[in-house]
Amino acid sequence: MTQAAPAPVGLTQAEATARLAAEGPNELPKAKRRSPLRIILDVLREPMLALLLAGGVVYLLLGSREEALILLAFACLSVGITVVQEARTERVLEALRDLTSPRALVIRDGQRQRIAGREVVRGDVIVLAEGDRVPADAALVEAHHLSADESLLTGEAVPVRKVAGAATERRPGGEDQPMVYSGSLIVRGTGVACVTATGKASEIGRIGTSLGQLETETPHLQRQMRKLVIVFAAVGAAVSVAVVVLYGLLRGGWLDGVLAGIAVGMSMLPEEFPMVLAVFMAMGAWRISKVRVLTRRASAIETLGAASVLCTDKTGTLTENRMTIAELRLPDGTVAKAGAALPEAFRELAAAGVMASAPEPFDPMEKAFHVLAKAELRDGETPPGAGRQLVRSYPISPELLAMSQAWKADTGWQIAAKGAPEAMAVLCRLDTAARARMTAEVNQMAGAGLRVLGVAEASQQGTLTKDPRDFRFRFLGLVGLADPLRASVPDAVAQCRSAGIRVIMITGDYPTTAQAIAAEAGLQGDRVITGPELSALSDADLADAVRDVTIFARIMPEQKLRIVSALKTAGAVVAMTGDGVNDAPSLKAAHIGIAMGGRGTDVAREAASIVLLDDDFGSIVTTVRLGRRIYDNLRKAMSFILAVHVPIAGLALMPLLFGMPILFGPMHIAFLEMVIDPVCSLVFEAETEEDDVMTRKPRPPAEPLFSVPTILWSLVQGALVLAVTATIFALAPGYGLTTDQVRGMTFAALIFAIVALILVDRSRSSSILRAITRPNRALAVVLPIVGALLAVTLFWPTARDLFGFAALDPAHLVVPPLAGLAVLLALEVLKPIWRWAVHRNKAALAITSGNRVTH
Repeated sequence: MTQAAPAPVGLTQAEATARLAAEGPNELPKAKRRSPLRIILDVLREPMLALLLAGGVVYLLLGSREEALILLAFACLSVGITVVQEARTERVLEALRDLTSPRALVIRDGQRQRIAGREVVRGDVIVLAEGDRVPADAALVEAHHLSADESLLTGEAVPVRKVAGAATERRPGGEDQPMVYSGSLIVRGTGVACVTATGKASEIGRIGTSLGQLETETPHLQRQMRKLVIVFAAVGAAVSVAVVVLYGLLRGGWLDGVLAGIAVGMSMLPEEFPMVLAVFMAMGAWRISKVRVLTRRASAIETLGAASVLCTDKTGTLTENRMTIAELRLPDGTVAKAGAALPEAFRELAAAGVMASAPEPFDPMEKAFHVLAKAELRDGETPPGAGRQLVRSYPISPELLAMSQAWKADTGWQIAAKGAPEAMAVLCRLDTAARARMTAEVNQMAGAGLRVLGVAEASQQGTLTKDPRDFRFRFLGLVGLADPLRASVPDAVAQCRSAGIRVIMITGDYPTTAQAIAAEAGLQGDRVITGPELSALSDADLADAVRDVTIFARIMPEQKLRIVSALKTAGAVVAMTGDGVNDAPSLKAAHIGIAMGGRGTDVAREAASIVLLDDDFGSIVTTVRLGRRIYDNLRKAMSFILAVHVPIAGLALMPLLFGMPILFGPMHIAFLEMVIDPVCSLVFEAETEEDDVMTRKPRPPAEPLFSVPTILWSLVQGALVLAVTATIFALAPGYGLTTDQVRGMTFAALIFAIVALILVDRSRSSSILRAITRPNRALAVVLPIVGALLAVTLFWPTARDLFGFAALDPAHLVVPPLAGLAVLLALEVLKPIWRWAVHRNKAALAITSGNRVTH
């Protein structure tokens, strides 16, 4: 009689505590977070905030404490918004990280105790059972029918059998011990294992650590914005210095000259550019969070709007990572597809599949048999095996890749078996012809991307034997299982195609399976490149191949990264979706990494820019649509900003050039900026999408935010507003108005002209009537606030004195609204003419380019 092995006692609590302190917790290194102080310092580096602070200091030196406090309040408001947004995003990410933090059952001091997964240390003895998430890499010491789902590591949906041979197997420590890996899921059996690696030393951690070697690229739009701000800052600084020098030399009063220089600098520096970009990205992140999408790096939203290639994993991304029965075949070749009621001839096959599975299944394939049987139950019919007693199970072994279960029957025993078709051929003692027919059927089903199992049944009188091959099995047929496509995928793929986005599948699965899923998803292209074939390709050949190949199969993680790099080299804007550890390097290397949040790993989430909390592939289309809408509205906002700064800068310089009284100081400019900021950010961000947002091709990656037509149109708008307001400024004194009255009237006229620009720029293609009637909640809120603030500055004596205004007669109060109306009507007349000229110019350029290509 064999003596039972002693029960493991594991580490002592003292040993575990010491190792935890020495080696650190069992978790992945968290991404570095910016402290509130670091965020504030980064914000203070913006040129406009520096000018605001400098203006506040000069006001204090001049004894104008109220003006100084107003400027400082404006600066603090910008800093506060940025800090709040950063903290909110990180809080959501911390909650996500907890989704994959497993609990662990360990043996310490000879006692079983459940602890947090982060407290597991090297050398701990862990107890595993069905449904457990493995907390760390560990070598199996004891196992009983153990299988693990390692799809997060390998991309394969089929569980990996960890134990071969007898029902229970013990192995001494050594290199040949089977391993279980952190993050994998136990789907069958039980086991005991000794932890060999935790945290970043585990397989998951090893890949996660390698991500640190990949630098995240600065988004194209952000790079453009920095260049624009630098250019405007340089020009504004030069003009400001000149203004200070000229003011001091010609008018005296160097501190007043500094204020005038700061005002000119603020008027010429469109600090709204970075601020609007930040607000647009933050608001975009908030909008898509309502559809269960988390944006870790908000700039990825606009980048996704320019994506030209979407690389997607198969398992768990296009598919649901769960097995379902797709097809059944009888020995005579008769086929039944799932989804419709099974013919009577197939009911015995389905019932035997259930009885060959565990009564309470955890394995996804066995679950599929139970789901099918439940769907086929008729009124009053009991499920297969109900009322019977399971008396013995015959597990899978290397010699026989089949599982059999014996049930107590009325007259003896009923045995059901399922497993590899070749194992069924052995159990059923099929002849050569029958085996040939089975092989042909299996090949046909596998070619359709199905995992094929054979099912058989036997009856036995007397005692049960120890070897299932002793029973006289009868072959019942074949069952094809598939990892089903997500319901939202075909429509999402179709929308990507209409938007000019090429979808590429990169999977570790077999080519036939990948082709079947690709066809079902609607992916175009028949050519498949496998991992070995890709390894033989040079970088140049791979760059050529990625231009038209849409399916890559049997791909290793490092090869995914190579494919993404080749696409980027070819000039594509690459988005990559995935959920497993094997996807993480390519997620970070892509322009936009999109991770699945429900079942994805911490590594994938940390590497990704966007996380789909509900794992819905269709949400990608939502983010693409939103990204394009954001870019359209951002361009409208930037055009508006550029147009607005033309009259502001002109009115700030005009008095200095023509010897007129100073019109605007830093406080006036700051007030205008606080009016402009919410308008160009909140109002334009809330604009609805254009009709063709998902039917046009992705914009070129190098497309400038400010094209020549956009700049010219902005200058035309700004010049018109400057002409109207400058006319008021120049002519008003002739009608008996004082300097303070002229300042107030010109300021009010500028505000009304800004409102006119808002209405004009809301849509490039729509008329003013649609611009007014199209709903926009932000506009409905902002315009009354702007009107109220303007009324306060014009009619409240305290505010009026603070801004250097004087009371206006009723007749003079009519001038500003009329000025705004004149700007609105003039631009509405010019808009269709300008649009026609731009389209004609584009058509001419296209014809010229075509002729060059032809010749």
